[in-house]
Amino acid sequence: MTTRPPPRGGSKGRRPPAGKFQADGRARTGPRTSARDAAERAARNRGDDAGARDPWTAQGTPQAAAKPKPRIASGGPPGRPAPAPARTRSAPRPAAKRPEAPVPPPAPPAGPTRREQRAAASATLASGVQTLTVEPDEAGMRIDRFLTARFPLLPFTRVQSIVRKGELRVDGKRAKPNDRLEPGMSVRVPPLRLDQPTERPRNAGRDQDDADFIRSLILYEDADMMILNKPFGLAVQGGSGTVRHVDGLLTALTGPDGQKPRLVHRLDKDTAGCLIVAKTRLAAATLAKSFRSRAARKIYWALTAGVPRVRQGRVSTYLAKEELTDADARMRVAKHGDEGASHALTYYAMVDQAAQKLSWLSFKPVTGRTHQLRAHAAHIGHPIVGDPKYFSVENWELPGGIQNRLHLLARRIVIPHPRTGRPVDVSAPLPPHMAQSWNLLGFDAARYDPIVEAPEA
Repeated sequence: MTTRPPPRGGSKGRRPPAGKFQADGRARTGPRTSARDAAERAARNRGDDAGARDPWTAQGTPQAAAKPKPRIASGGPPGRPAPAPARTRSAPRPAAKRPEAPVPPPAPPAGPTRREQRAAASATLASGVQTLTVEPDEAGMRIDRFLTARFPLLPFTRVQSIVRKGELRVDGKRAKPNDRLEPGMSVRVPPLRLDQPTERPRNAGRDQDDADFIRSLILYEDADMMILNKPFGLAVQGGSGTVRHVDGLLTALTGPDGQKPRLVHRLDKDTAGCLIVAKTRLAAATLAKSFRSRAARKIYWALTAGVPRVRQGRVSTYLAKEELTDADARMRVAKHGDEGASHALTYYAMVDQAAQKLSWLSFKPVTGRTHQLRAHAAHIGHPIVGDPKYFSVENWELPGGIQNRLHLLARRIVIPHPRTGRPVDVSAPLPPHMAQSWNLLGFDAARYDPIVEAPEA
């Protein structure tokens, strides 16, 4: 009597019913390692179905859809896969198909040069409302400087008027002149009009004279920045009735790529001394961040009326403009919370004195408010000699031989280099009218300056 072999299938000994296969051809029940599985593995090893071994072929792709279905033996029971053919040792195993390297996307077309961008921006001055996008190398720029850089033919007074009247929108919101821009911001500019929409023709001889004059002021220069010795009486930027200024003179140093040196900070018209200029837009943004983070150290010298009782001290006030709409208005000491009031902090030290009449004071400003040193000197009762806005000492006469000019010098500046980060330390000499006063009063410009020991905050 022959014994029937046990059935192959589930735990109850039943074979899977015919036709009840899953989507991949497997029966819903049965052992995981069946003859069909072994046959499929053998076929894959031979390379019959290399697409199934391709890890880069996603399910549902044409290759996956073209996967051959399992073959059913013609003579066997339904649902039973056909036995795999015998594997021969002589058949070599084909190498697995490797995915093809992805094709890099085509490079984007080269955009316009900076000169072409500026020319296009200037050409749209007479057009309607336009929207500008802040570029990555314009990050951190003030909104007024952003407009001046994009529209070099637009007077700075007009830029201030546009911002002050709320005609400018940044990401749909009203902007302030000292607001900083970030890459990707949308700047909505109102229609711009000029009395002379065409650029004034440049004179080669005048440009050469302007370039020679600017170069004669250079105290420090490299590929990224330069520090000028701004003379007394030369404005930094244009304004009402101001034709000759540093910003205009820098146009003569425009490079072949259209890059014009850019101002990083400002000095009053009658303040002499160190003025930083960036040669590239990236350097300008980096240097501006150094000023905002107070990484730059500045020292000013001044000749003041009287002698302070406290030889070294600290002045901390709030300052606000007397006329909010006037860009060059006189600053007043305000209270916290007053409209337009900003905190201002200055350290001072007396270097030398002339009897009880005059003092040589050294200042280290921590903040950078408009007319900060001039207002603070007047606040402590020792205004700067020659200051037409803040000097108000009664019955005070100017000593003989001293010129009635503002005796304020941006003596020294130390700032991290925009590319290397190493400190750049530059000092400016006394302007002619201050050198005359120092000689008259017997002050030694090489004397030790105690302000260097003052705190930094």
